[in-house]
Amino acid sequence: MPRRDTSDSKRDALPNDGRDETETERLDRNWDALLQELRVTQTGSQIIAGFLLSVAFQSRFTDLDRYQVTVYLILVCTAALTTALGLGPVSLHRLLFRRRAMEQIVAVGNILVRSTLVGVAAILIGTVLLIFDVVLGRTAGFIAGGVVCLLTLLVWLVLPRLVKPSRE
Repeated sequence: MPRRDTSDSKRDALPNDGRDETETERLDRNWDALLQELRVTQTGSQIIAGFLLSVAFQSRFTDLDRYQVTVYLILVCTAALTTALGLGPVSLHRLLFRRRAMEQIVAVGNILVRSTLVGVAAILIGTVLLIFDVVLGRTAGFIAGGVVCLLTLLVWLVLPRLVKPSRE
């Protein structure tokens, strides 16, 4: 049986942070948090991607103008890329499993999750823009897409900066 490295078993990874955990425990906790975020993100992005893929097979698809088809194809590509980015951390973990690379896995996984969120935002905004454009017209599409973009920025970027962490 291989000998387990316990060199960090007694040291607190980040003293005074309110947690009593080793560096390994902190990395495992961060990895678990990333996986939970991916579970939530993947479900939503895959549902939207499935919706987008089905649109091309609807009889009304031939009624779309050149702009709408272009937006649609950009959205399909963005959905595919976002799905690949969202699966990246899992693939990375599989390839580096048991190679003592958890710190790198968490760091790269964090970048991939952030990139996935950007992709989800683009898909969300673009899908609303396209649907409103098809149903109500170009101006309505731009307005609806802009509103969703603004709300997404407010909730994802502004709100976290307004929330103050509690100090013990």
